[in-house]
Amino acid sequence: MPAEPHSTIPTDHENENRKVRYLLEMNAPDQLQPTAADQERLTINLIDPPCPEFSWFLHQWIGTPFRWGGREAWTAADWEAFATDSQVQTWVASVGGGPAGYFELQKQTDESVQICCFGLAERFIGQGLGGVLLSAAVRQAWAMKASRVWLATCSHDHPHALANYEARGFKLVERSEHPANNARESAIFHSR
Repeated sequence: MPAEPHSTIPTDHENENRKVRYLLEMNAPDQLQPTAADQERLTINLIDPPCPEFSWFLHQWIGTPFRWGGREAWTAADWEAFATDSQVQTWVASVGGGPAGYFELQKQTDESVQICCFGLAERFIGQGLGGVLLSAAVRQAWAMKASRVWLATCSHDHPHALANYEARGFKLVERSEHPANNARESAIFHSR
């Protein structure tokens, strides 16, 4: 079992009424510090052709426990438009043939690449897979000819998320406080 990572950035995981948002970036490919963890367990593939329904599933499954916000009101048309945008790539990580996590990359108008979503399903957290997946995400972002690679996370995320980003070479650019995202029930396995 890998050692527990610790962030050098002060975090606030205790306050349910607000969230702290962290903007992190990497400005050159040689800033990536890939993990030395076992990479054989994960298979990582581009979803091609794009599948908005699978993107919705991954976002629900992986994002709901961490209160991911911003897409609650998206319609099927919104998911279709995002997933099929030529500047968006969705990559799924599998363990033993089943999905374990994913990341979404989006090329921005300034030529930067945003890691829009990144995460592992709860049952795969703590197995050393997050560093492997993040290393792959950063490599793929640079392969998109990025001017820089960046992401936003917040205090709703897993307590070791910031440490993983820092360990891979991301640097904190901005820290800001916002109202908390609403907790929500996953639509998966939800009957009416």
